[in-house]
Amino acid sequence: MSKKSEHSPKGRIKVGESGYPEMHDMFVPKGIFFTNGVGVHKDRLSSFELSLRDAGIEKANLVTVSSIFPPQCVELTRKQGEKLIRPGQIVHCVMARQDTNEPNRLIAASIGLARPTDQNMYGYLSEHHSYGETARKAGEYAEDLAATMLATTLGIDFDPERAWNEREQTFKMEKTFLKTRNIVQSAEGHAKGHWSTVVALGVFIF
Repeated sequence: MSKKSEHSPKGRIKVGESGYPEMHDMFVPKGIFFTNGVGVHKDRLSSFELSLRDAGIEKANLVTVSSIFPPQCVELTRKQGEKLIRPGQIVHCVMARQDTNEPNRLIAASIGLARPTDQNMYGYLSEHHSYGETARKAGEYAEDLAATMLATTLGIDFDPERAWNEREQTFKMEKTFLKTRNIVQSAEGHAKGHWSTVVALGVFIF
């Protein structure tokens, strides 16, 4: 065997008919669940920890990743997903996070999802965190981001300047779109200036 072939990736990675490595050889999530939480404490880091406890994901070592919803990925309920996380496990997630120690300041964190009808295609997740937005506005903004990214991938013709509620109807009429949704957490800054943290997460299961 030549030196070149010894170091060829094709010699170590099984490639399927699609031209990509076979699924069992790939680090691709098989499931996802969505969760959110809020935490309040005089220390900033502790308020973040409490928000993760409220979200039910504090026992994991979280690694944040970017915005692709994998093909054939199954949506689980929060209750189902939490049962699959072991203490200390390295868990990949898409996370939106915001905090404040200003009394009564409104904060929000949201995750948006847009899935195509074809389960063999990928979709999009988006994260959005903001000040001064209601939960509804922050959630719709995140959902809009994910839907817009998917629409451009699918080649759907739409006007990006139109309001979300108008474009949402356009997307719903498209047979290539299966679903859009969001999860959001908002809170007002603590009256005595303690740190308030909000999180929203899409948590991957392998």
